[in-house]
Amino acid sequence: MTSFKKSIESVMTGKIQPPFALGLLLTLLSKVYGTGTRLRRDSYTLGLLKSKKLPCTVISIGNLTTGGTGKTPMTIYVAERVRQLGYRVAVISRGYKGAAEKSGGIVSDGNAILMDPNTAGDEPFLLAASLKGIPVLVGHDRYQSGMHAINRFQAEVVILDDAFQHLALFRDMNLLLLDSTMPFGNGRLLPRGTLREPAAALRFSDALIMTRSPQPFCSPPEPLAKARPVFCAIHEPFISCRFSAGNKLSFQANEPFSRDEFLIEKRYYAFSGIAHNDDFLKTLKEMGANICGFQGFSDHHFYSDQDIQAILKAAVNTGATALATTEKDLARLHGRFQFPMECVVIGIRMSLDNAMAFDRLIQNRISLAP
Repeated sequence: MTSFKKSIESVMTGKIQPPFALGLLLTLLSKVYGTGTRLRRDSYTLGLLKSKKLPCTVISIGNLTTGGTGKTPMTIYVAERVRQLGYRVAVISRGYKGAAEKSGGIVSDGNAILMDPNTAGDEPFLLAASLKGIPVLVGHDRYQSGMHAINRFQAEVVILDDAFQHLALFRDMNLLLLDSTMPFGNGRLLPRGTLREPAAALRFSDALIMTRSPQPFCSPPEPLAKARPVFCAIHEPFISCRFSAGNKLSFQANEPFSRDEFLIEKRYYAFSGIAHNDDFLKTLKEMGANICGFQGFSDHHFYSDQDIQAILKAAVNTGATALATTEKDLARLHGRFQFPMECVVIGIRMSLDNAMAFDRLIQNRISLAP
């Protein structure tokens, strides 16, 4: 089953061409899926389905493709910018694969984390650990979560993580993230490709953010922008924390390490369970790490005792002297494991090419919201 899933993922990302029969099946399923997504969005656009509206400004952060465009670090970036503009802000996430996804709840009140990763979900837990002074809530019903944020925390601005397709809640601003290296994946809809919606859906965005942009920054061609504001962002890796051998893995309140403190003389065995594991491996190498082995898992993978034993065994067999993983993986390892060798955790920050213009855009939209 695992190998079949990986084969399908390779087809979706364009790494391999599928056999004729499988390709035909996936194409037919994509057409059915595409029809459904268009009918759903048209129903909201025409008013056949109604979006609920919160009595505060709502900013949505999302994308057109499945995973890997940097929504979580961008959510952190936007939340912090909005707070710096002087507004009370709360972040709401669906809580994918978390026990509280259906019931909803408060992951963090801005001061203390109130849920563990299994309850909150890995991405909301990472948001809560990263955002100080900003409440984080989860729940499938984001209107209910939004009202909770307003009543409990007097939120003036609610930021929705991964919500471009969540049409049941009205938003005052849609920030759409596109990976500058492959904005529309292989150009095909799920399950033949990675598009959640046709590329034409970008017309429902209010601003585009091109992530993983090269430096110097360069704007996308006008046909892609379609007269919308466009911002370019880079992913800035940093060492979030470092655990000595025998220390239990958990999020720490320490200041992050600088890139210069990376111990390049060590031999690292790396592992991750994110949307694009290859990107993490590339990042480690660019940071100067000597990688002697790597293991990738599916996105949101929950690590079992057997997984950890296999990772440690492989690390020893390859002669590794330390381990490396991502902040998102740390959210799933938090409080559960301790390793017999050093482990470093890599996080990602977003940096925009024109932060002042972005602030003005956000400020103007908040001011115009009824």
